Amino acid sequence: MTSELCLSIDLGTGGPKVGLVTLGGEIVAHEVHAVTTHFSPDGGAIQDADEWWTIIVAATKRLLSAVENAPRNVRAVAVTGQYASTVPVDANGEPTGPCVTWLDTRGGRYTRDAVGGWFQGYNPRKVLPFVRKTGGAPSTVGADPIGQIHYIQRTQPEIAAATRWYMEPIDYLTMRFTGVASATHASRLAMWLTDNRRLSDYRYDAQLLSLVGLDERYLPPLQAFGSVVGTLSERVADELGLSKDVVVVTAIPDLHAAALGAGATSLYETHLALSTTSWISCPVPKKKTDVSHNIAAVPGLSNDSYVIIDNQETAAKALEWLQGVMAGSGTKLSFEELGALAGTSPPGANGVRFTPWLAGERSPISNKHIRAGFTNLSITTTSADLVRSVMEGVAANSSWLLGYVEKFAGRTLSPIRMVGGGAQSPLWCQIFADTLSREVHQIDQPLLAQLRGAALLAGPALGHHSFSQVPLPKATVFRPSSEERRTHGPADDIKSLYKRDKAWSRRRPTTR
Repeated sequence: MTSELCLSIDLGTGGPKVGLVTLGGEIVAHEVHAVTTHFSPDGGAIQDADEWWTIIVAATKRLLSAVENAPRNVRAVAVTGQYASTVPVDANGEPTGPCVTWLDTRGGRYTRDAVGGWFQGYNPRKVLPFVRKTGGAPSTVGADPIGQIHYIQRTQPEIAAATRWYMEPIDYLTMRFTGVASATHASRLAMWLTDNRRLSDYRYDAQLLSLVGLDERYLPPLQAFGSVVGTLSERVADELGLSKDVVVVTAIPDLHAAALGAGATSLYETHLALSTTSWISCPVPKKKTDVSHNIAAVPGLSNDSYVIIDNQETAAKALEWLQGVMAGSGTKLSFEELGALAGTSPPGANGVRFTPWLAGERSPISNKHIRAGFTNLSITTTSADLVRSVMEGVAANSSWLLGYVEKFAGRTLSPIRMVGGGAQSPLWCQIFADTLSREVHQIDQPLLAQLRGAALLAGPALGHHSFSQVPLPKATVFRPSSEERRTHGPADDIKSLYKRDKAWSRRRPTTR
């Protein structure tokens, strides 16, 4: 098992990670790359899907050359990454236009026309079938495939005319490897068009399609989670120097890959992702929904399980934002240097508070207007205080969400396994432990958790082992300090700041 490899792809919003990972989850070699999101004043947020593929192919060739016997030992390809985005492709899987990302809101008016109304922005009669069958509902902001597809079809007729499939980014990459269009209940979870009460029914729901006015002919066929889509196409196998017998498994969202990579695969085993965005999740035994706080149980790691889904729009991205602001036109401090600087400010950041809503918020409060801010600045505030307050503010926002997630799960969730780029910081992990009042386990190589998780899916698909036979990743344990919790800006503080700021945010001019 240690010599057999999976080519693992993690397509984050910030760009792809490409790795060679053993079927047992050991990361042998990897590369991390950045891509640009192009924003437009009308609410557009797009990426170049061809650019992803070019980067992935080049990185794969370098990794295969660098690791001894790698081309001979690669047995599978597995893809994970961002979801709630749309790539229009032709019959061969080639993009007919850019990827419309989950940050894009231009299709909101079309979703509102379909299901909008007076109850929290929805027409109850039209939205209840979605909640009952899927656990969620289309975004009235337009930040999911329903709004995105309508936007393409109604405003970009040349792209629409050339398009055979509207695909999630991860399913698009799987098709680039195989030439086969595919999806699963999990990969299409943000489309809200499958009856998730019956996960073995591989069909889109006719009633839900009718309610939003979409044609099933343009949606990739569904198949089982963790199954084999096919083998490498001849052209791709030749280009990469791999065997045509290498299998490609169904793509999975980063939510699922993070659970696998963190070793949080049994009921109520919890992980927290501290990435561009953030979420708190665990497997649960049944489908349910908390409409008021945007928390749901969606298709999970098998055909008879579910996982909690929720999302906070800005997490480690807030530190990246501050990094750029502090640098101006000069040299940026590295994230390690920012962490060291934050460590020189005491817990509580000398009273400075930061609210991390740089792109609005989704859970536990849905508010596209709310924006971030610093509070309690003074003439003595230092850059160290600002950095620490950002880290504490993100943790406080997670603490606010955790209360509702635990209510949803019906129990205290501990320990919490942390993954994502932000979880590389020991200081930030300790801040989370103190703020959440939970034991935090920083898994080994948290930035690469999804690469590991995708590869772990390939082993069972090949019949090599089950999830229960895969060892847990190593972890460093951080225990909460009750004394420091009082100064970290807990959930009560951030809720008060939200109440203070929400009216002002609606009055200000609309900005990103």
